[in-house]
Amino acid sequence: MLPLHDDNPTRLRPWVTWGLIGACVAIFLWQSTLPPGLEFRYVLALGAIPSVIVGSNHLPPELVLLPAWATPLSAAFLHGNTMHLIGNMLYLWVFGNNVEDSMGHGRFVVFYALCGVAAGLAHTALDVDSTVPMIGASGAVSGVLGAYILLYPRARVLFWAGFLVLRLPAVVVLGVWFLMQFAGLGASVEGGGVAYGAHLGGFVAGMVLIGLFKSSRVPFFAGRSAGPAPLPGATRRRSSIPVSGRRWRF
Repeated sequence: MLPLHDDNPTRLRPWVTWGLIGACVAIFLWQSTLPPGLEFRYVLALGAIPSVIVGSNHLPPELVLLPAWATPLSAAFLHGNTMHLIGNMLYLWVFGNNVEDSMGHGRFVVFYALCGVAAGLAHTALDVDSTVPMIGASGAVSGVLGAYILLYPRARVLFWAGFLVLRLPAVVVLGVWFLMQFAGLGASVEGGGVAYGAHLGGFVAGMVLIGLFKSSRVPFFAGRSAGPAPLPGATRRRSSIPVSGRRWRF
């Protein structure tokens, strides 16, 4: 399931959403210039490794670039391949602008970061002995989806699924997505796979945190976005998963 567009206008230009997409694309292009061995060293250094986060394992000193507690955030800017990147950025493009619109730019930065950290911790809690690095923005983006489903469940989303292109309410599209993650939670691929626990943890974190971050003028369960408040010169704009890797989790 890949989202293509929604019918939910915004009042604010989504500078943070665009910036996050630009940063992820730029870092992926940088990754693509690295030899495979060097790229994997950076994945080890910047990915979220559960056993390293809890302290039962340690990276060699030459690979330590950040404290272990910071790696769930740095991991959100690395991606395993082109389709991994495209899938995550499509979801962020379609749903991120309205969530950013509901709280403003500064709060959205903090909200996104907290969802990414919560996703990494959820993944860690489910597999504390794992030595496989988790990378990708999907945990943080899942937090955006959790917020969106509470704010705009009746917004219509155009999405592609196999040979079909359908337009359905967001609560259906995101509800099915959530159930797919839950169903896949028990799946495991040695040396890699999909970090379903991170997706679920990020989604739940977004649902919990949105009440603290959204503007008081933005209601829950609205049909479409009205934005936090009209701003001078603001324009109304409309908006638009990972595959398994062999050496890391997405």
